[in-house]
Amino acid sequence: MKNVVITGTSRGIGFELVKKFSEAGHRVLALSRNEQPVKELNLKNVHAISFDITQKGDLEEAFQHVQKNWGKVDILLNNAGAIINKAFTEITDEEFEEVYKINVFGVAALIRKMLPLMPAEGHVLTVSSMGGVQGSMKFPGLSAYSSSKGAVITLTELLAEEYKEKGPSFNVLALGAVQTEMLEEAFPGYKAPTTASEMAEYISDFALNGNKFYNGKLLQVSNSTP
Repeated sequence: MKNVVITGTSRGIGFELVKKFSEAGHRVLALSRNEQPVKELNLKNVHAISFDITQKGDLEEAFQHVQKNWGKVDILLNNAGAIINKAFTEITDEEFEEVYKINVFGVAALIRKMLPLMPAEGHVLTVSSMGGVQGSMKFPGLSAYSSSKGAVITLTELLAEEYKEKGPSFNVLALGAVQTEMLEEAFPGYKAPTTASEMAEYISDFALNGNKFYNGKLLQVSNSTP
């Protein structure tokens, strides 16, 4: 039984990840601004907290829950993300900053908070996007989102180097098109060949086993464009 912390669990891939880990017999701390969808599942060994990754008080609450109830985190899965689809000159400073607060600064803050509770064999896995991969196809309107996803790829590589002697491992998955609400925001009307449940199956397996073979690696998980 692993202790798994997942962000962005109210819908899409994060929601499906909670179900996958619970079904496999693991303990899950589900973190999302809206905790009700997970609570309504009434799953065994799953605890859901209303959580804003940009708020220090919420980060501390998550830390305290893990410390008191589990003592350690085996897997930290950074899945939460924000997107805005708007022309670069129309995005306000506040909107651009908000995307980075959630997609980059919040991810860094949660990792920093949970690291003291993670064993050497632990795994920090961050969900990024093909839009953040250097040389991949880019799309107008996604300057804030895609650049922020590029930032967490580099952050993952740096942390893997910094902690390579004592652990945990750090990896990042750059996802292609998955049929979620976020995809609809970015590409209205586009139908992806991969469902949120299918992608959650892959991510959960990689979270459990990928650090045996990879550290500091970016894996492109995409079978379609966008």
